[in-house]
Amino acid sequence: MRQLTLFSCILTFFMMGLVPAQEIAILKYGGGGDWYSNPTALPNLIQFCNANLGTRITPEPETVETGSVTIFKYPFLHMTGHGNVFFTDEEAENLRTYLLSGGFLHIDDNYGMAPYLERELKKVFPEKQLEELGADHPVFDQKFKFPDGLPKIHEHDGKRPQALGIFDKGRLVLLFTFESDLGDGWEDPSVHNDPEDVRVKALQMGANIVEYAFKS
Repeated sequence: MRQLTLFSCILTFFMMGLVPAQEIAILKYGGGGDWYSNPTALPNLIQFCNANLGTRITPEPETVETGSVTIFKYPFLHMTGHGNVFFTDEEAENLRTYLLSGGFLHIDDNYGMAPYLERELKKVFPEKQLEELGADHPVFDQKFKFPDGLPKIHEHDGKRPQALGIFDKGRLVLLFTFESDLGDGWEDPSVHNDPEDVRVKALQMGANIVEYAFKS
C-alpha cells in the first residue's frame, strides 16, 4: 500500500498539465521551529522574479506539510526558520521521493536551524551529505552574476556564507544557504532596515535559485 501511495505521488508530480508548471510553496515542518518566519520574504521574492525573470508565480505562496502528497504539486519548496526541525520517518520518505522525482528544496537558515536540519536530513538521505557548492556552480551564473558565490546579507556570527547542496545523479535537489540569511534580505524594507543594495543583492540571489530550479 505504501509503494502504491508513493507511485501516486510521483504520478501526481509529473501530471504538470493539471497543475501550474512554475509554483512555489512554503514547507511546514514539525519540531516547534518557526517555519512561518519572514512572512513577507517569499511574496517579495516572487514579485521580484515575476518582474525580472518573466515567471508567473502565484503572488501568495501556499503552505504544504512535509508528509502531504500536496508537495508534489510544487516544483519548488522553500523552508526557513530559527530553531528545531523534526521529520517523522514517513515525512522523510515523502520528502525523499519528492526530491528524487524532480522536486527542488531551498532551505534558508534564518539563524540557528543548522544543527537540527543536518540531523533530520540524515533521515531523508542517510547515504548522502551536504556538499559545499563552488563559486563556479551554475546557480551563481543565472540572470544575475555572483562570481564570488553566495552573498552575505546579515552578519550573525560573522562566519562566511556557504551554499551547501545535496545531489542526485549530478542534479542539485536541495540547496541549504547558511550564514547568509537571504530571507531577511527579501523581507519588506521596514523589517530589518537593510540598505537597498543589500536587499537587491538578496533578491537577485533568490531569483537565481528560482531560475536554476525551474530550468534544471
